[in-house]
Amino acid sequence: MPAVTQLCKGVLLDIQQHFGVSDSGAGLLQTVFICSFMVAAPIFGYLGDRFNRKVILGCGIFFWSAVTLSSSFITKEYYWLFDFSPGAGGYWGISYSSISPTIIGDLFTNNTRTMMLSVFYFAIPLGRYCTAGCLFISSGCVQSLYCIVFLQVSPVLGMTAGTLIFFFVPEPKRGSADQIGGRLKARTPWICDMRALAKNRSYVFSSLASAAVSFATGAFGMWIPLYLFRAQVVQKSVVACDQEPCSIKDSLIFGVITCVTGFLGVIIGAAATRLCRLKTERADPLVCAVSMLGSAIFICLIFVAAKKSIVGAYICIFIGETLLFLNWAITADILMYVVIPTRRATAVALQSFTSHALGDAGSPYLIGLISDAIQQSYTESILWQFLSLGYALMLCPFVIVLGGMFFLATALFFLDDRDKAEKQLNQLTLSPSSVKV
Repeated sequence: MPAVTQLCKGVLLDIQQHFGVSDSGAGLLQTVFICSFMVAAPIFGYLGDRFNRKVILGCGIFFWSAVTLSSSFITKEYYWLFDFSPGAGGYWGISYSSISPTIIGDLFTNNTRTMMLSVFYFAIPLGRYCTAGCLFISSGCVQSLYCIVFLQVSPVLGMTAGTLIFFFVPEPKRGSADQIGGRLKARTPWICDMRALAKNRSYVFSSLASAAVSFATGAFGMWIPLYLFRAQVVQKSVVACDQEPCSIKDSLIFGVITCVTGFLGVIIGAAATRLCRLKTERADPLVCAVSMLGSAIFICLIFVAAKKSIVGAYICIFIGETLLFLNWAITADILMYVVIPTRRATAVALQSFTSHALGDAGSPYLIGLISDAIQQSYTESILWQFLSLGYALMLCPFVIVLGGMFFLATALFFLDDRDKAEKQLNQLTLSPSSVKV
């Protein structure tokens, strides 16, 4: 995620004070960024299944970083352009999330692939929240010189990484890791790919479950630090912020917790899946379902603990996020099993589109909108600012439970869809004209 978007998360209270925006207005910042992901996802999915993935990946990261670098020079008078810049960057950013998993899928198989996908998906929260944490440490307000410098250093590193991809990242043949022998000789039309994915029940249900995860993480990443700050104001352990700078330590603490839980989640998820595969072939979706349902319990406890103990709330966040992040890499691995190699980039992109469209594209804004509506119904006060945001965030555990149900549905069809994918791959390898979708 671009550094400019992490700036919005890391100093959200500053932004609200500086520009005078409400909870719903602040939540709209991430929505702009995510919507650009949704628009670009089908495009990069199509390209990723038909052209050189390394070139697309390198160019996407390079231009993504270039847009972020340009945003660091935008002044306060052109805030509308600053608000637009995450969207422009997000358009190119979808390239890495659509294409990278397919390259990993063509390099590794079975438990090794699960582990490599775990490493990839761990890097996402690591980079995302370490960026937010560094921005918090280096900035006391939105206009901080250190903050602007960081927005310039980070994209330069991204542009460098995009360039290095051309020289050091291999471009494996599609399906090379899945085939015992032979070579893919045909590629199905895009319309056939979309029709096949729509009929793939494991893919559809796991995509809906992924949307539930995205809904919760998007809302939490935006609102939990501010919610905990308001809790401390109610408890009178800190004073309310009436003017800039308003940056709060909760942004840093939440970022550190998310980095750690992201690491633990993907590692525990990979280990649990490997162990459970010895017991059942449906291990992947079942591990995801159990972790989602367990996560919902601890996320509910956050709102109970926050009224009395911030430490207790952080403990619940730690456990809840660890369980929630268990399924990140596993969901991608499920896709690799039930979708043939020639349509995986399209499948990843469509899954990303679905998870963002039904998830974090609207969840930050929706939570802010509900919070504003509750505040208007009661006398405005610090207490009701805290309670209203908490009541709005209570929507997240209900969505997470729904996601757990979708993973259970995935488990019902997983083996059938995996077998169908294997048969299609054999047909595609041996006799391209006989492939059925």
